[in-house]
Amino acid sequence: MSSNPSPAPPAARRRRRLDPTTPGLLSLPLAWLALFFLVPIGFVGAYSIDALSLYPGAHALTLAGWHDLVHGSVYLRLFWKSVEMSLIVSGVVVLCAYPLAYYLALSGTKRKYVLLLILIAPFLTSYLLRVLAWKVILGDHGVINSFLAWTGIRDPDHPLSQLLYSRFAVMLVLAYVWLPFVALPIFVSLDTLDRRLLEAASDLGASRLQAFRKITLPLSLPGVVAAFLFVFIPTVGEFVTPSLVGGTGGFMYGNEIVDLFGNALDWRTGSVLSLFLLGVVAALTLIFSRFLQVQRVTAS
Repeated sequence: MSSNPSPAPPAARRRRRLDPTTPGLLSLPLAWLALFFLVPIGFVGAYSIDALSLYPGAHALTLAGWHDLVHGSVYLRLFWKSVEMSLIVSGVVVLCAYPLAYYLALSGTKRKYVLLLILIAPFLTSYLLRVLAWKVILGDHGVINSFLAWTGIRDPDHPLSQLLYSRFAVMLVLAYVWLPFVALPIFVSLDTLDRRLLEAASDLGASRLQAFRKITLPLSLPGVVAAFLFVFIPTVGEFVTPSLVGGTGGFMYGNEIVDLFGNALDWRTGSVLSLFLLGVVAALTLIFSRFLQVQRVTAS
């Protein structure tokens, strides 16, 4: 019996050889990433420790901004408020988008791509126009309050002022804006699902609910987690929507960063808050990234 090791498969040998064109192909994207992502982060980091400053004169390196963030309760309370709002929005949007994506991917309809195009049609309209449209809907004399006054449910002189310029308005508008975008990764994960697994489960006597719980849901979890991150990451630092429909009740962490860089001209504190947000988002992304891998279906 020969003890010579078997030759490596062709795919393994191809992976061992470095394609000489790879550095050339990666050089431009990496340079773009370094120039427009890493370099700006470096400048922000320099401002956070007073290595750079808006004001002339000598400046000693200091961690006072980080000390104020860690030991101060104002910014951290605002941050956790934004995290709470983003988690609620992300959870609600994923729960609403999953049945929609499930129907489009697994219902067998021949018009699923037409329906998918209709779903993403709002992206053809300006983001600001869509947000401003909600001001018309939620305002004191908007569509909802006008309907309540017309039906006699609400006195026209006492409209529901809580609908606009509140935390509820911010979460509602964010959910509306991100719903089509969240449905896409879930739709892709469900559309690529091997239908033979569902047929085998049916042949073995599993009900549709059992097949969904043991096959469809586990295999679509990567798309669900990706969709959740697609909403959570941008909304936790959102500042445009709270500025338009949030008021003081819907003020978020991103609004504070904008105010520090703009009105207050306190770039040191603004840089500290920005880097803290970036670090938290990066850590959460690394934690949840393992769920983005295709998971095996195991019998319980």
